[in-house]
Amino acid sequence: MKYDCLVIDDEKLLADSTAEYFNLFGVKTAVVYDAFQCRKFFEENTAKLLLLDINLGDSSGFDLCRELREKTEIPILFISARSSDDDKIIALNIGGDDYVQKPYSLGVLLAKVKVVLKRFGQNTDGEYSDGRLAVDFHGKQVAVEGNPVKLTPLEFKLLSYLIRNKNRTVSKQELFEKIWEDKFTGDGTLNVHIRKIREAIEREPGKPEYIVTVWGDGYRFNGGEL
Repeated sequence: MKYDCLVIDDEKLLADSTAEYFNLFGVKTAVVYDAFQCRKFFEENTAKLLLLDINLGDSSGFDLCRELREKTEIPILFISARSSDDDKIIALNIGGDDYVQKPYSLGVLLAKVKVVLKRFGQNTDGEYSDGRLAVDFHGKQVAVEGNPVKLTPLEFKLLSYLIRNKNRTVSKQELFEKIWEDKFTGDGTLNVHIRKIREAIEREPGKPEYIVTVWGDGYRFNGGEL
């Protein structure tokens, strides 16, 4: 079954009330209470967004995030009763898209969730396709005009991130932090990976249609029909 949101929180009352509120306002939401239940959920279901608690009883939301990031690029919003800046830094560096402090307003959280769902659009379902380029985020596969394209894991992660932020200029600094988890990666490294991706997916790598350079800022993936 397909859901808009999955809440992963061992505080059952809060998790259930959050899901009930989201469902009431049209965001189809499911609930699980630990990492094991989360793994079982994804055996038969999909979700476009995760609300993940840092503390999951005897396990860690950080560890679960790392595990999930090996299989999927869907947005993850961390929720926690802790306010440590170190927690926030870890959350963002391992692939979280935001950090929500408990206790939270259900109305404010719902608004944030709707913004993320709108921002990531159709690509949160697990694939991108425009009739020429097809990307399977879960299977980590890319095809151009039906022909498989080989990318390294890092190249795939970079392409996926740009697609999920399609039609938005993504700064180099954001790419360094989200893809390399390193604020000090050099421009040269990023440029090499962008060039290799262009060589794999563009009609004319020297005149890119998909991944365009925004001089002085970063890169933008032009989504939709080309």
